Amino acid sequence: MTGFGQAHRETDTYTAGVELRSVNSKTMDLTLRLPRFLMPHELEIRNTVAKALLRGKVNLNLDFVRPAAARAAATLNKDALLAAFEELKGVAQSLGLPTGEATLLAALRLPGVVPTAAEARETEPAAEEITWPELQPLLVEALAAMQQFRQDEGAALTREILGYLATIRQQLTAVEAHDPARIEHVRQRLAGHLAELTSHEQFNATRFEQEVLYYIEKLDIAEEKVRLAAHLIYFEQAIHQPDEAVGKKLGFLAQEIGREINTIGSKANDATVQHLVVGMKEELEKIKEQLNNIL
Repeated sequence: MTGFGQAHRETDTYTAGVELRSVNSKTMDLTLRLPRFLMPHELEIRNTVAKALLRGKVNLNLDFVRPAAARAAATLNKDALLAAFEELKGVAQSLGLPTGEATLLAALRLPGVVPTAAEARETEPAAEEITWPELQPLLVEALAAMQQFRQDEGAALTREILGYLATIRQQLTAVEAHDPARIEHVRQRLAGHLAELTSHEQFNATRFEQEVLYYIEKLDIAEEKVRLAAHLIYFEQAIHQPDEAVGKKLGFLAQEIGREINTIGSKANDATVQHLVVGMKEELEKIKEQLNNIL
């Protein structure tokens, strides 16, 4: 399912944030972006997210930075600066060049004297002794926010799917209401064919009776209507069940509903019923699309 969750913490020594985003996927596909000092905990983080979210294409970003004031105190490496200055000063003197402010500025540009922002972030957790247990509640909070997001989306999907289901039930009711007229039309056609055939000199009454019974049985949709109504009831019950695999169950039920709808359409041999069957198929396709968003 799609989802979003985030958590944020700001202290005097650091600012940390967790952001989770997910889109639909049949399996758990997790992408992590972590600070280097949390890499040893990657497996634990993956297991926590997978257990909470079950499936989805999930992106997790955990940002950790120190405020500018805190970084400034650890920016300049004085020992490295003095060593670089003395070395540059000796080289300048050996070449007969003046030393002074220019030499100091050159020393400041050397690697390691003034760490980059990335280098400062990599060293700060060790200096501040920030541990994973201290940041773990942020992940728990972000996961809870995403779960709430998914629950809200699930409630909206449930209402939408139940609306499609109600439309299918209305169309099935219309099929049942039209069925007597369909049967009467079939009876009239059979009566006309019967009158025509019985007048033929080679008419075989036994063979004709067998063909008529077969024809009537092929046109009878009573069982399909009963099964379809039962599947609709079971589907509506299943969608409210607190089952982790409810999405798969609903998918199987949607297949059974589609099978009964197709059989009604193929056996009815009636334009009005065919029109209603097309409408039921359309609503069923909408349901199947939404089932991809359900666990």
